[in-house]
Amino acid sequence: MQTGFIQLYRPDAEASRTEIGAGLLAPRPHVSPKYLYDELGSKLFSAICALPEYYPTRIEASIMSEQLQAIGRSIGKGTTMIDLGAGNCEKAARLFNTLQPAQYVPVDISIAYLRDAVECLQHRHPQIKMTAIGMDFSTALQLPNEVRAERRLFFYPGSSIGNFTPDAAAAFLGRIREACGRDGGLLIGVDLMKDVETLLNAYDDEIGLTAAFNLNLLSHLNCLLKTDFNPRDWRHRARFNPDRCCIEMHLEARHNVIVRWPNGERLIRQGQFIHTESSYKYTRERFLALLEHAGFDAVNVWTDPREWFMVCHARVA
Repeated sequence: MQTGFIQLYRPDAEASRTEIGAGLLAPRPHVSPKYLYDELGSKLFSAICALPEYYPTRIEASIMSEQLQAIGRSIGKGTTMIDLGAGNCEKAARLFNTLQPAQYVPVDISIAYLRDAVECLQHRHPQIKMTAIGMDFSTALQLPNEVRAERRLFFYPGSSIGNFTPDAAAAFLGRIREACGRDGGLLIGVDLMKDVETLLNAYDDEIGLTAAFNLNLLSHLNCLLKTDFNPRDWRHRARFNPDRCCIEMHLEARHNVIVRWPNGERLIRQGQFIHTESSYKYTRERFLALLEHAGFDAVNVWTDPREWFMVCHARVA
């Protein structure tokens, strides 16, 4: 079966420079977490997922494995499986034999990330039509006509929903609900609230991989904006914000630093932070309320024995 590749996203270097500069000049300096994922950053994050401290990947995989038949009964066969942020497509591929989707649609910002994985999957599963799409789905979710409208199943694993603020998560879930049509659904992984020590260890591991991942952002900004960051001037910080129920990642200035770039500069004083990422944690009740508000119902939920992580299948209302 012929595999389709559709590249919808076109990078806008000037828009990226404007966005980064505005964030650095904000009263509380910040950079979008999407800039953490250059080539090295993506490799570092893959390594983080294998760490004993980073429980989400491991626990989600165990839930998916142990509850595979129940998940299959809830979803049924023959869906249009739309894999948001598919990466190497491995998580979706583990579900193919059970779900037997009629079409698999991996979505990532660049086709280059997807091509080899999708071509390999197509050889292993020639009965499944595959259409890979390069798009930024975080702000819009308009799928091309090549994607079947029937029985759309959006697949969003990995607790990535936690990178949105709750209001932004509600809006994003609403866009998914609209794109589902009348008979679609959502299979999503959600990180749940737990003791703060476990949360902090997951974002500040003992061997310093997460610190390297966070500090690598500065080298990426030097390429994108022509800033003059020296990573040695900064340290990785992770902290729990109880008011927002989220882990926040920051880069802390070790001493007063003047950061310069074309047409801009910013003094960041010793101890001041640049915010780089938030990861919101939910209770079961709070997240199910978000799904209901977005227009989903008939939710089936699976968790691990300690209830550290949750996998949900929700159908459209």
